[in-house]
Amino acid sequence: MIKKINTFLTEVRGELAKVSWSTREELMGSTAVVLVFTALMAIFIGMTDFVLSFVLKVIFR
Repeated sequence: MIKKINTFLTEVRGELAKVSWSTREELMGSTAVVLVFTALMAIFIGMTDFVLSFVLKVIFR
């Protein structure tokens, strides 16, 4: 059992060495894009909710 675990961990380490890791600058850029997109979507959904709520209040009065 211990030999299988050691083999597995050795293979995992070998596979991780093959991974193309992003640079810090790429990660920061991607994070900024995600944050801006999330903020814009939150604003859009909030405005849509406000408008639809207003319309429904007017209809059901």
